[in-house]
Amino acid sequence: MGPGGGDVLKHILIVATGGTIASTPQGGGLAPGLSGRQVADYVPQASEVARVDVVQPLNIDSTNMSPADWLLIASTIAGAYEDYDGFVVLHGTDTMAYTAAALSYLIQGSPKPIVLTGSQQPMGSPFTDARLNLYQSILYAADDLSSDVSIVFGGQVIVGTRAHKQRTMSFNAFNSVNFPLPAIIRADRIVRDGGMGMSITGVPTAQATPDGAAPAHGSLKPPTLYDRLCERVGVLRLTPGLDPAILSLLEGNFDAVILETYGIGGIPQGTDASWERAIFDWVEGGHTIALTTQVSEEGLDLGVYEVGRAYAEHPDILKGDDMTTEALVAKLMWALGQTRDRQRIRELFYRPVNHDRVPRQA
Repeated sequence: MGPGGGDVLKHILIVATGGTIASTPQGGGLAPGLSGRQVADYVPQASEVARVDVVQPLNIDSTNMSPADWLLIASTIAGAYEDYDGFVVLHGTDTMAYTAAALSYLIQGSPKPIVLTGSQQPMGSPFTDARLNLYQSILYAADDLSSDVSIVFGGQVIVGTRAHKQRTMSFNAFNSVNFPLPAIIRADRIVRDGGMGMSITGVPTAQATPDGAAPAHGSLKPPTLYDRLCERVGVLRLTPGLDPAILSLLEGNFDAVILETYGIGGIPQGTDASWERAIFDWVEGGHTIALTTQVSEEGLDLGVYEVGRAYAEHPDILKGDDMTTEALVAKLMWALGQTRDRQRIRELFYRPVNHDRVPRQA
């Protein structure tokens, strides 16, 4: 029986892109050296969970991942979408959160699961976390209750727009920022939050539909696909003494900037209000700016302190609320890739996608 209780195993496509999970010792250090097929062969137990195929559009260190590569991964999934029940993207950890967010915007509302995973140690290492991460990712991708884009790593399932790499070496590398985990995975058991029940490999899933039947992915609404991004989006982090003139220096190379403010939304005032002038000049010059906080948890609220209130009501100064910086980068690249109309950019930016924001006014 399949993980969702059916007689036929789900058909899962592994999209291999490289990363530590595929790395081997090279002359200059670890670098991707295994193919996706070789990585998959390390986990023969996956054949008990799903029928697995492998495709390899990339084989790179994720430090080298670019928005063009996000589009390639998305198009690979889109091209195979009708032929598979779910997808597992093998990816390096360093930029995995960015790619998960980008796929959330490029393939919106997917009824089929798109799972990203990788490892902190190479698949061939005797102390690797790669085998369990890959197995659990296939398990999750083959489950009837799974959908949309997520990261499965270290026994946690993290919504694709809410992940942040918090640790460089530990196996629990990622945190879910400002949003609960939809599930955890204990060995071969998926334990879901929010009263959704527990999905267990080889046992029918309860509460999938009102009559107890598992939903058929083919009967659900297909995802909305996008194939354009604007790469001219940058991130600027406030530090004490930073000259606001830096914004004017960015004008020729960036269409949008994400400004990481202090605390809940503090921006230096100074005696000459130079930051306020610089931000307003940036917006009035036709550029886009989104304000967020450099603090990891709990988000932005510009209305609390005097040092943020000047920006709270300006319609063209976008507020990141509780979004991650990774999601803000990907969302602005997506939004500006679709339109340059300011009102339309605002509409796209504030539209929730894959749980990427919980506005404070809600």
